[in-house]
Amino acid sequence: MAMMPPGDEARAAEASGRTRRLRRISPLTRKILAVNLLAPVLLVLGALYLDTYEQGLLRSELESLREQGEMIASAVAESSVSGDPTSGSSAEDGGYGYRLLPEQARHMVRRLSAHSGRRVRLFDAAGALLADSRYLFVSGGVVEVSALPPQSPYPAADRVLRWFNDKVVSLLGHLSSEEGPPVYTAAPADPVATYEELNAALRYGETAEALRRGRTTKVLSVAVPVQYYKQVVGAVLISASTRAVDADVFQVRKAILRLFLITLGVTVLLSLYQAGTVVHPLRRLSRAAAQVSSGGRGRIPDLSRRDDEIGDLSLALGQMTETLWNRIESTERFAADIVHEVKNPLSSMRSAVETASRIDDPTARKRLLAIIGEDVQRINRLLSDIADLSRVDAELMKAPTEPVDICAMLTAIAEVESLPSDDGAPAIALDLPRGEDLWIPGSEGRLVQVFRNLIRNAVTFSPPGGVITLRAYAGADEFGPTVSVEVDDEGPGIPDGKEATIFDRFYSERPPGEKFGTHSGLGLAISKQIVEALGGRISAVNRHDAEGPHAPGARFTLVFPRLGAGHGH
Repeated sequence: MAMMPPGDEARAAEASGRTRRLRRISPLTRKILAVNLLAPVLLVLGALYLDTYEQGLLRSELESLREQGEMIASAVAESSVSGDPTSGSSAEDGGYGYRLLPEQARHMVRRLSAHSGRRVRLFDAAGALLADSRYLFVSGGVVEVSALPPQSPYPAADRVLRWFNDKVVSLLGHLSSEEGPPVYTAAPADPVATYEELNAALRYGETAEALRRGRTTKVLSVAVPVQYYKQVVGAVLISASTRAVDADVFQVRKAILRLFLITLGVTVLLSLYQAGTVVHPLRRLSRAAAQVSSGGRGRIPDLSRRDDEIGDLSLALGQMTETLWNRIESTERFAADIVHEVKNPLSSMRSAVETASRIDDPTARKRLLAIIGEDVQRINRLLSDIADLSRVDAELMKAPTEPVDICAMLTAIAEVESLPSDDGAPAIALDLPRGEDLWIPGSEGRLVQVFRNLIRNAVTFSPPGGVITLRAYAGADEFGPTVSVEVDDEGPGIPDGKEATIFDRFYSERPPGEKFGTHSGLGLAISKQIVEALGGRISAVNRHDAEGPHAPGARFTLVFPRLGAGHGH
């Protein structure tokens, strides 16, 4: 076997080392995981946003605040307004002056907002705060009233989901192009200027609403004007946090997250399984290929039972590797055969030269020179056939096949080979089907070489006045329609047991009396190589085995795949 250069060996060893080095997670596995996880991740991110659902809940909460604010404003207007038509009134005021009574208003606001869980503030017409449900106005000061939050608003497991939910919502909020709500101020110095909805209620008598961003949650507020006989005497500002809305939205998101985590786990497991069914066999194939490339006789794993592309790849790599090794072994045997075949005439030439230098007889020396000339011709013929044999594969691999009409080709060959020659030369007979086209894929020049080799081989073994028959006919086998060509002669036939051996390189079975070295023993080997390269097959039998005990000679049969009708026209 040919040795690899040191540099190639080093590179092959390095490649083999890289291939054998196992990664914890292969790049292909990471790609499969990324592709499979992309869809559920995008889906859950979109589902977690729940913008439409949240807006619906906020709208419902605002409607509830509006209704409560209108109820409180109506109650205050009915019970806590003092009217004095002559006090401080003017024509510009319409001739009447009304104002809120602070004590009665505070009492009404406290009663109506006691159990609502919302903050209710009452402002007079000038924007001064009269009542606040968060504070108790008592003699000597103000007492703040606020509900204590629960000890643990969420269970431990939910807190993790809550944290993840807040991060996702915050991320989506930052990615959104919409500007966020303004910051909520609990006790502004100038409420009218700070709360736009309060300004709209006091100045224009309109009910207005707003959404603001608190420290931990959002704050909804609705301002409802307190009107007495269409005069705005104050405004009720009712506000509430969106904690209940956030809790409802979180419950939905929690259900989505739980489903997502289950889906994520299943997707990861299936992705790892899928990656394993792809990565593991590819690693096996890669290791085997690296072993082959480094010079070892590695065997490609047979994964054909998978019945998929990886199975097809393993078969293709196995066939390629086997073909490569067969080609290498064939080349080694061929080189050894060439050395052996060339040594014989060289040894003969050396003996003749040494003998000619020691004798003085002109006749003997002339005979020795004739032997040297024959050996030179023999070597020249041998090298020409070897070169032709080496070119066959390369030419047939590069040259595209073309439709060839076997009947027309055999007719032309028979006409050329039947030209007048020596007396007693065998005749060429044709047995071709009439009115039937027999087309095969091939190379016309190489096919002519095959048939001429077979005809000349038959001529060598045919008796004087014999007949060589060229026969072609259509047939079929397990692979489809075929075209068969037979070359029959009337010679002594093939020695028993040598029907396959005669196609070996340098094998020569010559008729009695033929001069030694006339043939190189490569004609039939070249013919077989050409036929097999064109997708056909060639075989040889004795005619008495095929036709009967009295049939003389040998029969060479060539079988090619047949092209369908219409080719070549």
